[in-house]
Amino acid sequence: MKVATLILLAAMSSALAASEPKATPKVLAKVNPLPMALSDDFEFRKTKLFFLSENPPKSKKSLTSALSSNPNNPNAGIAEASMGFERTYRMYGALTAADQHQRFGNYFDFFWRAKRQANVTVRLEYRQEKLRSFVQAREISYENMKGNQKTEFAIIGDDYFNDGRVISWRCLLIENGRIVAENRSYLWE
Repeated sequence: MKVATLILLAAMSSALAASEPKATPKVLAKVNPLPMALSDDFEFRKTKLFFLSENPPKSKKSLTSALSSNPNNPNAGIAEASMGFERTYRMYGALTAADQHQRFGNYFDFFWRAKRQANVTVRLEYRQEKLRSFVQAREISYENMKGNQKTEFAIIGDDYFNDGRVISWRCLLIENGRIVAENRSYLWE
């Protein structure tokens, strides 16, 4: 009886942990410049960018035709398959046209590392097509973080339709009001 109770409690606690909401980015009203103090204790490892358009991309070749046209290349068609997966992943659960409308836009996934315990704020600064040089920002704060982390930002729905695609961006790791690591797009000035 005690073993069954423990198993039930473990299953319930893992279900609660899995349903725990992700950190919601805070939109900044004003973007203040910060001093630069780059540190080897913090680094960006990888960046994944994805643009989810209203019109799905038309594939040049299907996966089967890509494989049959070049059977010696085992990677033929894999890039197109992964793009289709990402679109399906981002649209999962959007049943109505209104739900789907709120999913279109730019997605940013930043993978970063803190080599020591620190309070870290991750800030995404970005410019959009229709706003030209106006800089907007979103932040997520973490307390006592160490190790590998992933932070997600999304400029989607009405933000995307009203102001356009993100044309340039930079992501900052901030500790004690100073920039300790930076990752930027090619077009960021």
